[in-house]
Amino acid sequence: MAELRTELLFEISVNLEPPQVVGPTPNGDRRVRLISGGSFAGPKLRGEVLPGGGDWLLLRPDGARLLDVRLALRTDGGHLIYVISRGIMDMSPEIYQRIGAGEEIDPSQYYFRTTPLFETAAPELDWLNRVVAVTVGRLTTRTVVQTVYAVL
Repeated sequence: MAELRTELLFEISVNLEPPQVVGPTPNGDRRVRLISGGSFAGPKLRGEVLPGGGDWLLLRPDGARLLDVRLALRTDGGHLIYVISRGIMDMSPEIYQRIGAGEEIDPSQYYFRTTPLFETAAPELDWLNRVVAVTVGRLTTRTVVQTVYAVL
């Protein structure tokens, strides 16, 4: 069996609006965080995160957060990339409160991983349509920063 290898695609910084708290539903405690913008940059890609996306987060009874992110990127060349990303963020209530209070917490103290899939019509970026990716994320009060890796 081949060894799993990755390659850096880019780092993305996403600006979040304050959460819209839907509240306890049959599936868990639902929150919606809208995206107001951001940027991304890497060896092959760079550009901006367009406003209008969001994260339809579900706080599970065990404390883990299920992430369901949809967003659009525009490269410096003007090409659009649609991203759908699912994942898990798991941290203690204490860490979450400290982040909410504005404290910078080392991401090694919590688990934040997603699996983005890309969709684009740009011929020069068609390779993205066939990439499986993983991210390692860190959270601040109003920003999410993720390092995005292609799985080779």
